[in-house]
Amino acid sequence: MTQGNMPEAKTKLSRVARNGKTVVQIKHIFPKSASRCIGVAEGKFTVPDEFDAWDSEIEVLFSDVL
Repeated sequence: MTQGNMPEAKTKLSRVARNGKTVVQIKHIFPKSASRCIGVAEGKFTVPDEFDAWDSEIEVLFSDVL
């Protein structure tokens, strides 16, 4: 794969097809830091204290599985 920049692509855009077949694909390359959004919701909400409390109703539903 060959990489180039936009000014080079504009200059050579007329040569991107041969006999009606595409020979060039232009796409955006995302920086690696943009693919990870760890901590994006930090401070946006709070987890209730009883979040990890065991629910007896759920326990009954799954009693055969456990």
